Amino acid sequence: MNQRTLGQAALGLAFFFFGITLSHAGSFTVNPVRVTLSPGLAVAAITVSNSGSDSSVIQLEASHWTQQGGKDVLAPTNDLLATPPIFTLAPGASQIVRVGLRRPSDTQHELTYRLVLREVPPPQPISQGLRVALAISMPVFVVSAHPSFSNLQWQAVRLADGRIHLQATNTGGAHVQIGAIELSSLDGASPVVRQSVATYVLPGNSRDWTFKSTADVPAGSTLRLLASTDSGDVQARITLGESGSQAQTASASRP
Repeated sequence: MNQRTLGQAALGLAFFFFGITLSHAGSFTVNPVRVTLSPGLAVAAITVSNSGSDSSVIQLEASHWTQQGGKDVLAPTNDLLATPPIFTLAPGASQIVRVGLRRPSDTQHELTYRLVLREVPPPQPISQGLRVALAISMPVFVVSAHPSFSNLQWQAVRLADGRIHLQATNTGGAHVQIGAIELSSLDGASPVVRQSVATYVLPGNSRDWTFKSTADVPAGSTLRLLASTDSGDVQARITLGESGSQAQTASASRP
Protein backbone atom coordinates (compact mmCIF):
# COMPACT_ATOMS: atom_id res chain seq x y z
CA MET A 1 0.00 0.00 0.00
CA ASN A 2 1.56 3.33 -1.04
CA GLN A 3 1.89 6.42 1.12
CA ARG A 4 -1.03 8.23 -0.51
CA THR A 5 -3.34 5.27 0.01
CA LEU A 6 -2.28 4.98 3.64
CA GLY A 7 -3.06 8.64 4.10
CA GLN A 8 -6.51 8.21 2.60
CA ALA A 9 -7.16 5.16 4.76
CA ALA A 10 -6.14 7.07 7.86
CA LEU A 11 -8.66 9.77 6.98
CA GLY A 12 -11.32 7.05 6.93
CA LEU A 13 -11.08 6.81 10.75
CA ALA A 14 -13.77 8.66 12.67
CA PHE A 15 -13.02 10.14 16.09
CA PHE A 16 -15.73 11.02 18.60
CA PHE A 17 -15.36 12.84 21.92
CA PHE A 18 -17.86 12.87 24.76
CA GLY A 19 -17.87 15.05 27.88
CA ILE A 20 -18.44 18.53 29.14
CA THR A 21 -15.57 19.60 31.36
CA LEU A 22 -12.22 18.21 30.28
CA SER A 23 -10.21 16.53 33.01
CA HIS A 24 -7.93 14.30 30.95
CA ALA A 25 -8.41 11.99 28.02
CA GLY A 26 -7.33 8.52 27.13
CA SER A 27 -5.00 8.07 24.21
CA PHE A 28 -4.86 4.92 22.10
CA THR A 29 -4.09 4.04 18.51
CA VAL A 30 -4.94 1.18 16.14
CA ASN A 31 -2.90 -0.43 13.35
CA PRO A 32 -3.93 -1.05 10.60
CA VAL A 33 -6.57 1.64 10.24
CA ARG A 34 -9.00 -0.57 8.35
CA VAL A 35 -9.63 -4.30 7.95
CA THR A 36 -10.26 -6.29 4.77
CA LEU A 37 -11.55 -9.86 5.04
CA SER A 38 -12.05 -12.30 2.16
CA PRO A 39 -12.91 -15.96 1.55
CA GLY A 40 -9.16 -16.64 1.81
CA LEU A 41 -8.66 -14.46 4.90
CA ALA A 42 -11.41 -15.15 7.40
CA VAL A 43 -9.70 -13.53 10.41
CA ALA A 44 -7.56 -10.38 10.65
CA ALA A 45 -5.56 -8.95 13.54
CA ILE A 46 -5.27 -5.33 14.63
CA THR A 47 -2.96 -3.91 17.28
CA VAL A 48 -4.37 -1.49 19.85
CA SER A 49 -1.72 0.53 21.72
CA ASN A 50 -2.06 2.83 24.72
CA SER A 51 0.13 5.88 24.21
CA GLY A 52 -1.27 7.71 27.22
CA SER A 53 -0.12 7.95 30.83
CA ASP A 54 -3.19 6.22 32.31
CA SER A 55 -4.68 2.76 31.96
CA SER A 56 -7.61 2.52 29.54
CA VAL A 57 -10.51 0.09 29.36
CA ILE A 58 -11.46 -0.49 25.70
CA GLN A 59 -14.78 -1.96 24.58
CA LEU A 60 -15.49 -3.24 21.04
CA GLU A 61 -18.75 -2.66 19.17
CA ALA A 62 -19.50 -4.08 15.70
CA SER A 63 -22.01 -2.39 13.37
CA HIS A 64 -23.39 -3.08 9.91
CA TRP A 65 -22.49 -0.05 7.77
CA THR A 66 -24.77 1.29 5.06
CA GLN A 67 -25.43 4.70 3.52
CA GLN A 68 -28.76 6.41 2.99
CA GLY A 69 -29.22 9.81 1.42
CA GLY A 70 -25.47 10.34 1.38
CA LYS A 71 -25.12 9.72 5.12
CA ASP A 72 -23.59 6.81 7.03
CA VAL A 73 -26.02 4.53 8.88
CA LEU A 74 -24.78 2.10 11.55
CA ALA A 75 -26.83 -0.75 13.00
CA PRO A 76 -25.75 -3.33 15.61
CA THR A 77 -24.77 -6.68 14.10
CA ASN A 78 -23.64 -10.15 15.13
CA ASP A 79 -22.01 -10.75 11.74
CA LEU A 80 -18.59 -9.76 13.08
CA LEU A 81 -16.73 -11.43 15.93
CA ALA A 82 -14.17 -9.18 17.60
CA THR A 83 -12.21 -10.57 20.51
CA PRO A 84 -11.47 -9.81 23.25
CA PRO A 85 -14.70 -7.74 23.42
CA ILE A 86 -13.37 -5.68 26.36
CA PHE A 87 -9.85 -5.33 27.75
CA THR A 88 -7.63 -3.09 29.85
CA LEU A 89 -4.52 -1.45 28.45
CA ALA A 90 -1.77 -0.29 30.80
CA PRO A 91 0.25 2.80 29.78
CA GLY A 92 2.58 1.84 26.94
CA ALA A 93 0.96 -1.59 26.51
CA SER A 94 -0.54 -3.16 23.38
CA GLN A 95 -3.32 -5.66 22.74
CA ILE A 96 -3.95 -7.84 19.68
CA VAL A 97 -7.61 -7.83 18.63
CA ARG A 98 -8.82 -10.46 16.17
CA VAL A 99 -11.72 -9.73 13.83
CA GLY A 100 -13.61 -12.43 11.96
CA LEU A 101 -16.82 -12.96 10.01
CA ARG A 102 -19.55 -15.20 11.44
CA ARG A 103 -21.49 -15.49 8.16
CA PRO A 104 -20.48 -16.47 4.61
CA SER A 105 -19.24 -13.68 2.36
CA ASP A 106 -21.62 -12.48 -0.34
CA THR A 107 -21.17 -14.02 -3.78
CA GLN A 108 -21.52 -10.76 -5.73
CA HIS A 109 -21.15 -7.74 -3.46
CA GLU A 110 -18.77 -6.54 -0.81
CA LEU A 111 -20.04 -6.49 2.78
CA THR A 112 -19.35 -3.35 4.82
CA TYR A 113 -19.08 -2.95 8.59
CA ARG A 114 -17.63 -0.61 11.20
CA LEU A 115 -15.74 -1.69 14.30
CA VAL A 116 -15.86 0.89 17.08
CA LEU A 117 -13.19 0.77 19.78
CA ARG A 118 -14.60 2.82 22.63
CA GLU A 119 -12.83 3.82 25.81
CA VAL A 120 -14.82 3.25 29.00
CA PRO A 121 -13.81 6.11 31.34
CA PRO A 122 -13.53 5.37 35.07
CA PRO A 123 -15.80 7.22 37.53
CA GLN A 124 -14.34 10.51 38.71
CA PRO A 125 -15.28 13.01 41.41
CA ILE A 126 -17.40 15.87 40.12
CA SER A 127 -14.77 18.35 41.33
CA GLN A 128 -12.33 16.91 38.78
CA GLY A 129 -14.70 17.33 35.87
CA LEU A 130 -15.63 14.64 33.37
CA ARG A 131 -13.02 12.54 31.61
CA VAL A 132 -13.26 12.70 27.84
CA ALA A 133 -13.73 9.24 26.31
CA LEU A 134 -12.13 8.50 22.96
CA ALA A 135 -13.66 6.22 20.34
CA ILE A 136 -12.22 5.12 17.02
CA SER A 137 -14.52 3.86 14.27
CA MET A 138 -12.69 1.78 11.67
CA PRO A 139 -14.10 0.28 8.45
CA VAL A 140 -14.23 -3.47 7.92
CA PHE A 141 -14.70 -4.70 4.34
CA VAL A 142 -15.51 -8.28 3.34
CA VAL A 143 -14.55 -9.02 -0.26
CA SER A 144 -17.15 -10.94 -2.28
CA ALA A 145 -16.56 -14.54 -3.34
CA HIS A 146 -16.44 -13.42 -6.99
CA PRO A 147 -14.39 -10.33 -7.90
CA SER A 148 -16.33 -7.06 -7.63
CA PHE A 149 -15.17 -3.52 -8.26
CA SER A 150 -16.35 0.03 -7.73
CA ASN A 151 -17.75 1.98 -10.68
CA LEU A 152 -18.23 5.73 -10.35
CA GLN A 153 -20.79 7.73 -12.31
CA TRP A 154 -20.50 11.53 -12.08
CA GLN A 155 -22.94 14.41 -12.48
CA ALA A 156 -22.16 18.14 -12.16
CA VAL A 157 -24.52 21.13 -12.09
CA ARG A 158 -23.77 24.86 -12.06
CA LEU A 159 -25.80 26.59 -9.36
CA ALA A 160 -27.25 30.07 -9.68
CA ASP A 161 -24.51 31.55 -7.49
CA GLY A 162 -21.76 30.05 -9.67
CA ARG A 163 -20.84 27.18 -7.38
CA ILE A 164 -20.60 23.64 -8.76
CA HIS A 165 -22.65 20.80 -7.30
CA LEU A 166 -21.02 17.42 -7.94
CA GLN A 167 -22.46 13.95 -7.32
CA ALA A 168 -20.64 10.60 -7.43
CA THR A 169 -22.68 7.40 -7.63
CA ASN A 170 -21.07 4.01 -7.08
CA THR A 171 -22.86 1.52 -9.34
CA GLY A 172 -20.31 -1.24 -8.68
CA GLY A 173 -20.18 -4.01 -6.12
CA ALA A 174 -17.34 -2.70 -3.93
CA HIS A 175 -16.62 0.47 -1.96
CA VAL A 176 -14.45 3.34 -3.13
CA GLN A 177 -12.75 5.97 -0.99
CA ILE A 178 -12.32 9.29 -2.74
CA GLY A 179 -9.39 11.27 -1.40
CA ALA A 180 -9.37 14.40 -3.58
CA ILE A 181 -11.26 15.88 -6.52
CA GLU A 182 -10.07 18.22 -9.25
CA LEU A 183 -12.14 19.85 -11.99
CA SER A 184 -10.48 21.73 -14.83
CA SER A 185 -11.14 22.82 -18.39
CA LEU A 186 -10.11 20.57 -21.26
CA ASP A 187 -7.40 23.00 -22.41
CA GLY A 188 -5.35 22.23 -19.31
CA ALA A 189 -5.85 25.59 -17.62
CA SER A 190 -5.67 25.97 -13.86
CA PRO A 191 -8.25 23.85 -12.02
CA VAL A 192 -11.56 25.53 -11.25
CA VAL A 193 -12.01 23.15 -8.29
CA ARG A 194 -9.40 21.33 -6.24
CA GLN A 195 -10.59 19.86 -2.97
CA SER A 196 -9.74 17.08 -0.52
CA VAL A 197 -12.88 15.16 0.45
CA ALA A 198 -11.79 11.87 2.11
CA THR A 199 -15.15 10.20 1.56
CA TYR A 200 -16.26 6.58 1.23
CA VAL A 201 -18.97 5.74 -1.32
CA LEU A 202 -20.41 2.30 -0.64
CA PRO A 203 -21.90 0.09 -3.39
CA GLY A 204 -25.21 1.40 -4.71
CA ASN A 205 -24.85 4.77 -2.96
CA SER A 206 -24.08 8.39 -3.83
CA ARG A 207 -22.22 11.30 -2.27
CA ASP A 208 -22.67 15.00 -3.03
CA TRP A 209 -20.42 18.03 -2.71
CA THR A 210 -20.86 21.72 -3.48
CA PHE A 211 -17.66 23.52 -4.45
CA LYS A 212 -16.81 27.18 -4.92
CA SER A 213 -15.34 27.62 -8.38
CA THR A 214 -12.22 29.73 -8.97
CA ALA A 215 -13.60 30.81 -12.36
CA ASP A 216 -17.00 31.53 -13.86
CA VAL A 217 -17.79 28.31 -15.72
CA PRO A 218 -21.02 28.51 -17.78
CA ALA A 219 -23.51 25.67 -17.99
CA GLY A 220 -22.83 23.46 -21.00
CA SER A 221 -19.07 23.55 -20.49
CA THR A 222 -17.18 20.26 -20.57
CA LEU A 223 -14.88 19.75 -17.61
CA ARG A 224 -12.16 17.21 -16.99
CA LEU A 225 -12.52 15.47 -13.64
CA LEU A 226 -9.61 13.78 -11.87
CA ALA A 227 -10.21 11.98 -8.58
CA SER A 228 -7.74 10.13 -6.39
CA THR A 229 -9.15 6.98 -4.80
CA ASP A 230 -7.92 4.06 -2.72
CA SER A 231 -7.90 1.94 -5.89
CA GLY A 232 -6.04 4.46 -8.06
CA ASP A 233 -6.74 7.69 -9.93
CA VAL A 234 -9.87 7.95 -12.08
CA GLN A 235 -10.83 10.56 -14.65
CA ALA A 236 -13.94 11.54 -16.57
CA ARG A 237 -15.30 14.25 -18.85
CA ILE A 238 -18.40 15.94 -17.46
CA THR A 239 -20.79 18.32 -19.22
CA LEU A 240 -21.81 20.91 -16.66
CA GLY A 241 -25.56 21.04 -16.34
CA GLU A 242 -27.67 23.97 -15.15
CA SER A 243 -29.57 23.98 -11.89
CA GLY A 244 -33.13 22.79 -12.52
CA SER A 245 -32.25 20.95 -15.75
CA GLN A 246 -31.43 17.31 -16.40
CA ALA A 247 -27.72 16.74 -15.79
CA GLN A 248 -25.66 14.40 -17.93
CA THR A 249 -23.89 11.44 -16.35
CA ALA A 250 -20.24 10.60 -17.04
CA SER A 251 -18.44 7.38 -16.20
CA ALA A 252 -15.00 7.45 -14.63
CA SER A 253 -12.05 5.63 -16.13
CA ARG A 254 -8.45 5.00 -15.17
CA PRO A 255 -5.93 7.48 -16.65
